[in-house]
Amino acid sequence: MKNDTYCVIMAGGVGSRFWPLSKSSTPKQFLDILGTGKSLLRQTFERFTPLCPQENFLIVTSAEYTDQVLEQLPEIKEEQVLKEPFRRNTAPCIAYANAWIRTRNKNANIVVTPADHLIINESAFVQSIEDGLSFVQNNDALLTLGIKPHRPETGYGYIQIGHDAGEAYPGFKKVKTFTEKPNAELAKVFFESGEFFWNSGIFIWTLGAIDKAFKANLPEVQKLFLKLDAEIGTANEEKALSNVYIDCKNISIDYGVMEKANNVFVQTVNFGWSDLGTWTSLYEYSAQDKNNNAIISGKVVLYDTEQTIVNIPSEKVAVIQGLQDYIVVDSNDALLICPKSNEQQIRQFTTDIKTEFGDQVL
Repeated sequence: MKNDTYCVIMAGGVGSRFWPLSKSSTPKQFLDILGTGKSLLRQTFERFTPLCPQENFLIVTSAEYTDQVLEQLPEIKEEQVLKEPFRRNTAPCIAYANAWIRTRNKNANIVVTPADHLIINESAFVQSIEDGLSFVQNNDALLTLGIKPHRPETGYGYIQIGHDAGEAYPGFKKVKTFTEKPNAELAKVFFESGEFFWNSGIFIWTLGAIDKAFKANLPEVQKLFLKLDAEIGTANEEKALSNVYIDCKNISIDYGVMEKANNVFVQTVNFGWSDLGTWTSLYEYSAQDKNNNAIISGKVVLYDTEQTIVNIPSEKVAVIQGLQDYIVVDSNDALLICPKSNEQQIRQFTTDIKTEFGDQVL
């Protein structure tokens, strides 16, 4: 099974909510956000190496990030970096990877994962992926991983579980509904019901199942990328790909396929997960001092400060007094200080900065 397993890592995002550390030239997936000495992309790659041969990895990213991918993942060849000419969301990203795989292995089993997740228990994660691969090999199914929630959360999508997939597959459930980021009241209802799991954005399927799902639910996208098959690996691939992306709609795999297909299942898992979408999500999984402050980097002295996350250059000294529930991030050329409760405004901050000062700090 391992030789037929492919890992598609989606690494094209700009990570704007991690500004000012994450910038358009070096988004968060290429950064050591966690202070481990490895970027999020590198950690994701290493997490899947027990499951997938190196030659079966595909990194789908913006063409401008090719050099960074190859620098951080010297084990892979440039042909394994699928260079999107521009962003069209996750459905075209996955369709492009499917086209590449179709030219090499029509019996492929595929795992699709973002490049920027945090996984605490990696051995449990590997076991979950192995179980998921076994499930899709033996069932006509599109599988997503659902995370058991430990709090009402408005920043994640939710999956409502239905009936069991069968005695042979404990923890696998038919999906009833998907719900995008709910308001606080609805998130509380979801959490208390026990029927809802966080949507991890990690998918497992066979090439045959996902091709059939695209044909049924996004036929116009499938037709575009089927035309690309003959151009994969040729001198005409770049031009043909650009034409496909120009004509292709901007749509997510969740909305375009998963919410419409009738063979969608969820594997309920609990291995310590965060999508690391915000500074607060990083704070929650970081080591904290007696006052619940998380110092990610830098020489920091705190006074009368609680529940605050600080990330500054390692050589810089900072003295901070009187903050409660704040984000403090310094990237040398840009400084962010804002309440954690307002972090959803960071994208707006970057838009305003671009208007005021141009792109130099973005």
